[in-house]
Amino acid sequence: MQLFDTATKSLVELSPPPARVGMYICGPTVYARAHVGNARPFVLGMWLRAWLRASGSQATFVHNITDVNDKIYEAAPGASAALAEQATAWYLEDVGDLGLGMPDHMPRVTEFIPQIIEYIEALVANGSAYAAGGDVYFRVAKAESYGSLSRQRVAEVEDRQPNPAKEDPHDFALWKATSEGEDTAWDSPWGKGRPGWHIECSVMAEALLGEEFELHGGGIDILFPHHENELAQSRALGHRFARVWAHNGMLRFTGAKMSKSEGNTTTLREVLDTWGREVFLVFLLTGHWRKPIDFSEESMAAAAARAQTLRNAFTLPAAPTDESRWGELAEALDDDFDTPRALAVLHGWASDGQLELLRRGLGIFGLTSLAAREQAPPELLALAERRQAARAARDFDVADRLRAEIEAAGWEVRDDPDGVTLVPRR
Repeated sequence: MQLFDTATKSLVELSPPPARVGMYICGPTVYARAHVGNARPFVLGMWLRAWLRASGSQATFVHNITDVNDKIYEAAPGASAALAEQATAWYLEDVGDLGLGMPDHMPRVTEFIPQIIEYIEALVANGSAYAAGGDVYFRVAKAESYGSLSRQRVAEVEDRQPNPAKEDPHDFALWKATSEGEDTAWDSPWGKGRPGWHIECSVMAEALLGEEFELHGGGIDILFPHHENELAQSRALGHRFARVWAHNGMLRFTGAKMSKSEGNTTTLREVLDTWGREVFLVFLLTGHWRKPIDFSEESMAAAAARAQTLRNAFTLPAAPTDESRWGELAEALDDDFDTPRALAVLHGWASDGQLELLRRGLGIFGLTSLAAREQAPPELLALAERRQAARAARDFDVADRLRAEIEAAGWEVRDDPDGVTLVPRR
């Protein structure tokens, strides 16, 4: 399987089966209900794990929860711990309702504070970091390859964390001294405080996957500075860290990046309640993971129609299964995980009656529910029987009236040589 690697800007081969594939894909900072864009890295990680396992690899997926962060303190001064706990519960509920299962590990920053402190101590000890008035900063100038991942020129990057105590404006915080309004803090060799954002992921990734692992992912919006800084920290201790860097494109709302800070968000909860998990997952399949994807009423309606087409295939007779055609899906997904191409394969199988292949393929994406034939309520089945009797008696006015009643209840009437079938209209 080949994936596009941000570091080399080329397709690279993942370790072939049955090799172990460790994946760390950055999760949310929990300070509000997750917006729909937060779901894309999660979904891609779950799909990629499913495909790797189906292909014989030993895939492990780690998806963190950042429950210590400036954004949480700003959103709930003096009550950040309670907000983080509530927002974490919301996130777990919402992604759980996607019906994809859960990652193998979902570490929280608050569970790794001792390891983070030890990691920072090691960076200070080898001269890669220094203490300054209760804070600890990473020496960017000592990281020779800094900027290579994101193609950023250090001299042109603005100072994101102004502090006159820093040796260099470009140095970034590994540890932050407690400030007013912050209700969570831990003892450390540098005084009470809490970790910076970037060190958190380096520590959690290595604690669960080792100093070298296969793939690190997340949204393209955190390539710099987050992932660049992660890589610098880990390399400063001589760790290989991630072999492949995979960054997904952003979800766009009316043509602009969707984000909580921009105020143009739709929550994942709202989408699931309005459209349902199947339509949302089909919508995500329509966009290549590396490219932006536009979220709108129109794009969701189109996804709903696609989902219905796939569902309808299971109301028709099946053709003999041609196992050789499974390679069509493998070719699409092994080529940079091309889900739009994979979706076209699924539609092709639906058209050709390859229902067993279609059922298996839908399972990779958590969509086996589309293959389940929903049973109409007893009262509608009774109406269908009365309609059949009316047709047999050539009382077509009554038959048409009964058909209209069934359709008004949201079900389509399909007549075939063996009788009548009711199919839900979605």
